Amino acid sequence: MARVSVEIKDHIAHVRLTRGDKMNALDQAMFDGIIDAGEGLMDNEDVRVVVLSGEGKSFCAGLDVMSFAALAGQDPVARIMPRTHGNANDAQQVAMVWRKLKVPVIAALQGVAFGGGCQLALGADIRFAAPGTKMAIMEMKWGLIPDMGGMALLPHLVRSDVLRRLTYTAAPIEAEQALAWGLVTEIVDDPLAAAIALAEEIAGKSPSAVQAAKALIGYAEEHMDDVDAVLLEESRAQAELIGKPHQMEVIAANIQKRKPVFK
Repeated sequence: MARVSVEIKDHIAHVRLTRGDKMNALDQAMFDGIIDAGEGLMDNEDVRVVVLSGEGKSFCAGLDVMSFAALAGQDPVARIMPRTHGNANDAQQVAMVWRKLKVPVIAALQGVAFGGGCQLALGADIRFAAPGTKMAIMEMKWGLIPDMGGMALLPHLVRSDVLRRLTYTAAPIEAEQALAWGLVTEIVDDPLAAAIALAEEIAGKSPSAVQAAKALIGYAEEHMDDVDAVLLEESRAQAELIGKPHQMEVIAANIQKRKPVFK
């Protein structure tokens, strides 16, 4: 059965995990569905923003416990070491595909975001969470480490001591603590409504400028110790925007006090 739905409307791709009866737990079909959804949006020029959510009471409870038995019978080296998606394996691509998208991704969290579900959420640019939402780097509970892109994402979000505590203990934290530690952007009563509202706002901005901004932020995060490289990339990206059709339309719309229309 389909695990993920994708609906594109008004330049916003609504990507929804649809296994609500199982708290959107991750089985192989869910892995495949999430990757297919993300990669299917890569070259869609109509999409300017993605809203990522999960149906039912929880965003994603992490790996389906029934999947552990199937995984235990496989050769772990053969299963996880091949790079099947550029720099990532299948499990890592579930989270990293959203960072690889050229458009912003906004996640709406409720219930729990545990283990792989937490790492999936971290792949988004921005995360809204409902009050009472719980998050956890859950892998240590099963004698494992985060292996779905968590270590490529978490060091940019939280302090080293916080990362170590979360990883070593597997202890769930409430949304308020997640907000204080940098895992959540904002706590709101209706995270999906907030995500859609923000997506609509971003979709009204210059598509080329938004995409350039996401790419530049990613570059800056990856080259934090090389200020010269970041400054040069900043200038290069700006030069690509100045005077181009989208930027000229923004200027015209501002002068004429209207909404811009991008082609």
